[in-house]
Amino acid sequence: MSTRVPEEVIEKVRSSTDIVDLVGEYVQLTKRGRNWFGLCPFHGESTPSFSVTADKQIFHCFGCGAGGNVITFLMDIENISFQDALARLGSRAGIEVEINSNPEDSSPAASKSDQQLISMHEFAAEMYHHILMNTEEGQSALDYLESRGFTHEMIEKNRIGWSLPEWNYMATALQRKGFSEEELVTSGLAIEREQSNGFFDRFRGRIMFPIMNENGKVIAFSGRVLEQSKQEAKYMNSPESPIFQKSQVLYNVHQARNAIRKNRKIVLFEGFMDVIAAGKAGVHNALATMGTSLTAHHIRKMKRFAQEVVICFDGDDAGWEAAKRAAIALNEENFKVEVAVLPGKMDPDDFIREQGAEAFQERIIGKPHAFIAFAMMHARRHKNFQYENDLLQYIQEVLQLLAGRSTPIERDLYIKQLSGETGLSEEAILQQYRKLENKSIGRSRPEKPVENVAKKESKRITSLHRAERLLFAHALADPQVMDKLIADREGIPFISEEFQTLYVQLIGFYEEWEKADFHHFLETLKDNDLRKIVMETALSERDPEHAEEEIADCLKHLEKHRVEQQIELKLQQSKEAEKQHDLKRALVLAQEVIALRKSL
Repeated sequence: MSTRVPEEVIEKVRSSTDIVDLVGEYVQLTKRGRNWFGLCPFHGESTPSFSVTADKQIFHCFGCGAGGNVITFLMDIENISFQDALARLGSRAGIEVEINSNPEDSSPAASKSDQQLISMHEFAAEMYHHILMNTEEGQSALDYLESRGFTHEMIEKNRIGWSLPEWNYMATALQRKGFSEEELVTSGLAIEREQSNGFFDRFRGRIMFPIMNENGKVIAFSGRVLEQSKQEAKYMNSPESPIFQKSQVLYNVHQARNAIRKNRKIVLFEGFMDVIAAGKAGVHNALATMGTSLTAHHIRKMKRFAQEVVICFDGDDAGWEAAKRAAIALNEENFKVEVAVLPGKMDPDDFIREQGAEAFQERIIGKPHAFIAFAMMHARRHKNFQYENDLLQYIQEVLQLLAGRSTPIERDLYIKQLSGETGLSEEAILQQYRKLENKSIGRSRPEKPVENVAKKESKRITSLHRAERLLFAHALADPQVMDKLIADREGIPFISEEFQTLYVQLIGFYEEWEKADFHHFLETLKDNDLRKIVMETALSERDPEHAEEEIADCLKHLEKHRVEQQIELKLQQSKEAEKQHDLKRALVLAQEVIALRKSL
């Protein structure tokens, strides 16, 4: 079993956590009837098939089959063990949970080595922050931050710190805490000396901005110098490590999640300093990439929280190009995309300091441009319509974005605008648009039938699976059914490997807990595929008033399938015997086949 925590404590944690609230922290949910729906966080999809049922306190995805309760949801979404999920939910609900550590319960994502790296970063963050806020050595850095408009509340909220300009004080402190030399190097906090033994600190004499994961744990740093010189880069970031991959990290998720849920919208910035500046201006639903282009992983993560994104990148040429790439990527994943454009070459911090928080909220974030409108603005940049090449290139760029990405109303609106801007007729522009649209449709058409076939195959359920699922549903709901199945027959009544495994697991579960509890049984399973089957089983229709008849029908169907398997095997053996001219054995096998067919 996966835990020795008392059953009443598990039930108290489970019943004290509203599954809609918990799932809503990770998935944007919309109520339809009695249930809540959203995009499944466990597989990519564009149409919501992920359902949360408040009265049953369960979730289920009709697309990939994922399902469970509050505890298994946290286990799956964070890839942590039952023990860790229970402890975290207990803390969330104010319930003390005493965990008896069991090596078998540790999950890959929460491995000891990863936990050590996180502990190192947490320790370093606390030390950096203490030096900044409470020592004479940190006073100059604190004065600088205050001169840039950082309040003590902002510094505390973002856990900002200061690294001393010494060579190895952090490396020494970490070694004194018991961290190994290998962990020092892997963490990126220290660098091994080439010429002699020992280590020196990666970050020295820098304002330290912690980078945190979705749970608010420090996994990396970005260090800024007070005064930039030719010898030093303005910012220095942690190298990638087992706990920090830039292509997967979105800055500020742990703090922005609730604001994003409230606004149903993400404001996406280029860097973490933009997020901090935006927070100062009252924009709290802000996220940022870590100095990389927007990746598929970033987009999947964002899709869990909202379907609307306002992009606010720097006003220079690089910012415009990055905004266009991000807007196209998000639009292709069915986000509603808008772009907030900053004047000149300003970044968000420049604008907020010069124009103020209210102007930033109202004039920039509050009045973004629609995706196509921004694309037209982008295409017009640095073009002179007096030159034919510039004019034709502008029209081509806009129409390429319109093709396959716009509604008929948007198409007509923007074609009319193009006509007014260029002096060309709407008919000529529409004709060119249709050529591009036909090419776009032609490119995408072959993929659809394959996808539909795959979906049909995945939805097909055999009669054997239905019989096994119904029989297991009765055993899951009533320990006496399990007792009868064990007493009435030798061996396992199920045929498929998955249900055979679940049958053995359920026997062990009843031996320990002695009563039916599908929630708790789910929590004992580490295999996601087995949990999906149990969830599917728990949701299946069964008739408790006619349980004996249903169980008898299921057993009869399984026995028939087993006999048919034996017939098929003996027919194959008979053919082999004939090939080897063993006619006597072939005759015996044929007679056995006849007897088996009569038993059906």
